[in-house]
Amino acid sequence: MRNDRYRVEDRTLTPSRIAGRYNNFYEFTTDKAAVARLASGLTIDPWTIEIGGLVQKPFQIGFEDLVKKFPLEERIYRLRCVEAWSMVVPWVGFPFSKFVELCAPLSSAKYVRFMSFLRPQEAVGQREQSYPWPYYEGLRLDEAMNELTLLTTGIYGQPLPRQHGAPLRLIVPWKYGYKSPKSIVKIDFTAERPRTFWNDLGPNEYSFLSNVDPDVPHPRWSQMTERDIGTDMRIPTLKYNGYSEFVASLYA
Repeated sequence: MRNDRYRVEDRTLTPSRIAGRYNNFYEFTTDKAAVARLASGLTIDPWTIEIGGLVQKPFQIGFEDLVKKFPLEERIYRLRCVEAWSMVVPWVGFPFSKFVELCAPLSSAKYVRFMSFLRPQEAVGQREQSYPWPYYEGLRLDEAMNELTLLTTGIYGQPLPRQHGAPLRLIVPWKYGYKSPKSIVKIDFTAERPRTFWNDLGPNEYSFLSNVDPDVPHPRWSQMTERDIGTDMRIPTLKYNGYSEFVASLYA
């Protein structure tokens, strides 16, 4: 069922054939058009997610069992890449805040850390030793609990394809795309701010927060505008990717 609270009225949906052939997933390749082909061999069944850190009781849960615990909904979100391109797509999933309730974090937990898979035998990009695989990301707990943060299992009414981060990814629509980790296998609750993949690689280019902000340029390009990959039009970038009403209070 579509949740119309999260409409994108000023833009059209990106066609699925375009969104599915223009993907950043360095675990496989830096060539966006080749990701779908190279990711097609990733084993996603079975898939287990490990929950640990500052929780009442660490546990593991299979993807299929996890999905059965929550009603799924469709939300149309903007997705803005730090590279100044964007798309508008209908994700399917459930609020991450509901997942946090399942995890029962301790009061000392202030952050959430995410880790993706490590399978260089299936992901040729992970054989590249210049990157600190596996991919890892993090959010403040209040960001993770925001109503927009979506634990995502599908797109365009279908299960997530591998190039989009199957079987389970996060979507944090007011942040640049790399803050929405793909193919998650581990989630930890921590008291200290976790390190993150791109911030470790380029702290002057990729901050921990990484909120979409047209007034804060990337060191190598402007963030004032973006290219909509569905229309190929260049459009103005919106503060918090157009979600100020939902998230501005987090940073007041």
